[in-house]
Amino acid sequence: MGNVDSKLNFRKAVIQLTTKTQPVEATDHAFWDQFWTDTATTVQDVFALVPAAEIRAVREESPSNLATLCYKAVEKLVQGADSGCPSEKERQIVLNCIRLLTRILPYIFEDADWRGFFWSTVPGAGRAGQDEGDDDDGARPLAESLLLAVSDLLFCPDFTVQSHKRTGSDTAEDMQSIDSCEYIWEAGVGFAQSPPLNYTHDLNRTELLKLLLTCFSEAMYLAPSADNIILNPWVTFFCATDNRHALPLFTSLLNVVCAYDAVGYGIPYNHLMFSDYREVLVEHAVQILIVTLEHEAGPAAAQHSLDHSASAMEDLEPVGPDNLFVNYLSRIHREEDFSFILKGLARLMTNPLIQTYLPNSAKKIRFHQELLVLFWKLCDFNKKFLFFVLKSSDVLDVLVPILFYLNDARADQSRVGLVHIGVFILLLLSGERNFGVRLNKPYSVRVPMDIPVFTGTHADLLIVIFHKIITSGHQRLQPLFDCLLTIVVNVSPYLKSLSMVAANKLLHLLEAFSTNWFLFSASQNHHLVFFLLEVFNNLIQYQFDGNCNLVYAIIRKRNIFHQLANLSSDPATIHKALQMKKRKKTTTAVISRINSQETISMEGSRPAVPAEPGTLKASLVAIPAIDKLTEKAQVSEDGTMVCLQHMTTDQNAHSPQHTHSPQSSAADTSGIAGASDTESNSGRDNEEAFQPESELARSHLSSVSSSSAMYWNPTPDWVLSWKSKLPLQTIMRLLQVLVPQVEKICIDKGLTDESEILKFLQHGTLVGLLPVPHPILIRKYQANAGTAMWFRTYMWGVIYLRNVDPPIWYDTDVRLFEIQRI
Repeated sequence: MGNVDSKLNFRKAVIQLTTKTQPVEATDHAFWDQFWTDTATTVQDVFALVPAAEIRAVREESPSNLATLCYKAVEKLVQGADSGCPSEKERQIVLNCIRLLTRILPYIFEDADWRGFFWSTVPGAGRAGQDEGDDDDGARPLAESLLLAVSDLLFCPDFTVQSHKRTGSDTAEDMQSIDSCEYIWEAGVGFAQSPPLNYTHDLNRTELLKLLLTCFSEAMYLAPSADNIILNPWVTFFCATDNRHALPLFTSLLNVVCAYDAVGYGIPYNHLMFSDYREVLVEHAVQILIVTLEHEAGPAAAQHSLDHSASAMEDLEPVGPDNLFVNYLSRIHREEDFSFILKGLARLMTNPLIQTYLPNSAKKIRFHQELLVLFWKLCDFNKKFLFFVLKSSDVLDVLVPILFYLNDARADQSRVGLVHIGVFILLLLSGERNFGVRLNKPYSVRVPMDIPVFTGTHADLLIVIFHKIITSGHQRLQPLFDCLLTIVVNVSPYLKSLSMVAANKLLHLLEAFSTNWFLFSASQNHHLVFFLLEVFNNLIQYQFDGNCNLVYAIIRKRNIFHQLANLSSDPATIHKALQMKKRKKTTTAVISRINSQETISMEGSRPAVPAEPGTLKASLVAIPAIDKLTEKAQVSEDGTMVCLQHMTTDQNAHSPQHTHSPQSSAADTSGIAGASDTESNSGRDNEEAFQPESELARSHLSSVSSSSAMYWNPTPDWVLSWKSKLPLQTIMRLLQVLVPQVEKICIDKGLTDESEILKFLQHGTLVGLLPVPHPILIRKYQANAGTAMWFRTYMWGVIYLRNVDPPIWYDTDVRLFEIQRI
């Protein structure tokens, strides 16, 4: 009965609040206590009993009452944090206030006039009778008091952490003198003891993290802007030196995530027997981490004291980012810490794959998108971690799940963001030589995937899946074609031996991209041909010996190269190609129709399927074009890289090796052509890059997009401007030497058997016959405002859609993205 009564009392208090037109004094304790003292409500109850319309009504009609409610709730949290919540009653009050604030904050953020409220100081409201001694604290903005209280409560003995006091001692631990580094939640980086699991502590931590996430979610209510320097004030304060728990909290969050094992701590099927409180905590921990690890505007010079950090972090260079979470993350350096992080993330990323071949053996986790963002941020903020990842074949434990997600999500438009983050990670990794080298490891894991069966290496797996995405992916993925092929170019100089399946897939892409209608239908489409030719040149020049399958495929499909060399550029041909284009609906449909000798998919695999109708998705901003996303580096003889970004376009124009860069698109022959160059992948610093997809003309989404034909008028001069730079010399020379030899063998021996020809090619050599090898050119990912904004919208979109119980932000006026129904 008690629970029903307490819900009724709580509801009565809410109704009183919405109907009172006069301000209620902050000192009217009897009125305000109804909201937290005598109630035992769950967070779901609070969401049900405090309807959105009523919160908005109080905000508009009696703003001072809403202000007092927020102020009083924060005050209760501050009191709880000071006292350490020794009694059950005090803990209940704290939990009720946490839930109430989680409910109300989004409605504060959606109204621009209210957004500053938490950052103003509340002059003496209700503080006078509290304690006089705390003058300095009296002047703190409400947001700061709230964040510091939440931080203290996350290390509150018997509430969120195990108490260390001796049994029988009745004195509560003093919250002010507690050394929270001794209360880190889980063993791992910089902490050796693993405290016993306590589900009540996990539940309480989760509620506090939910509130913290809600505080940080102010970012959702600001429209995306090209000016990415706006830091989130809540995050900035929480991750600054004012928060004395920053180090232990960062460590706790990271360790809880990386130590989590969804298999129910080693007992298969265990998860079916009990609800796993730890999983919900892990999910919130990873969301807090990705939101707090923010890029800063400029180099910070603040000095930080890290008393407890000697073991885990370097003390040599305490200067670094002002954001302490970023600072600590960037300074992790011990091998065993890197190993713990990488193994933990790889284990969690692989979890959805295990589901496919051992259904129900482990609990299926649903936070793989957040894990990918965390992995990205680790590599981005800590270069030593990136090198550690690439140092051994452990990187493949991350690569395989990412490729699995890409393939699985390729037809589902609600998962376009997931495909993007996977591709960005692979682009970042592909800028390092070691990644290409690691891909030569044979692929033997047999995860059922909807791809052709092949025997080969991880490089073959990557190429086969990229081919699948390009030929049968959702058309929203077209802006990624440049990125996918850039990754293949980056790794190509290091691939020792492609399988026949992968070699055929690359030639099939070239065949599709070099048709007249495709080459002439948008200003940037020819770049895809340049990328593929660069892949073939790298493989022939640097890895000819092991690549007889590719050489054989090139000989068989030699007509594609001859057609490219003899590409017509007269107005009649261009006109005819464009007429053809009007009849073709989407690029992807056409590409997949060009026969790709599709082989049988692996058994046990499910085809990639589109989103269910009605699925919700968050819109994304467009990504920058590939030349904004990457910078060029040349690999010198000794393997070191030299950045080429400073070479001018004019210099490039004379060297066939460098001209096919997207920068040097010589499309200035007609005014229209020049303009449509900015239409490519949206990233040309124009404001439109930051509008949600729904408002963007499709032409901005993609160089491949068909609607750009409205602006696009290819001329013979334009075709000649890039046709003359096609890097065909190496391939033509190879064909010139090998085709007569292969034909002679076939005639002499009456051969139709390809294994004999392959044997011949395997022992053949082109030493001295090919042009001088070109320098290896790598396009390395470079951070920029466009991708920073993309990450912000993607990450918050994921967090919005994943927090449905309770639905914290549902039906509030979010501005960072749009929620769309498919």
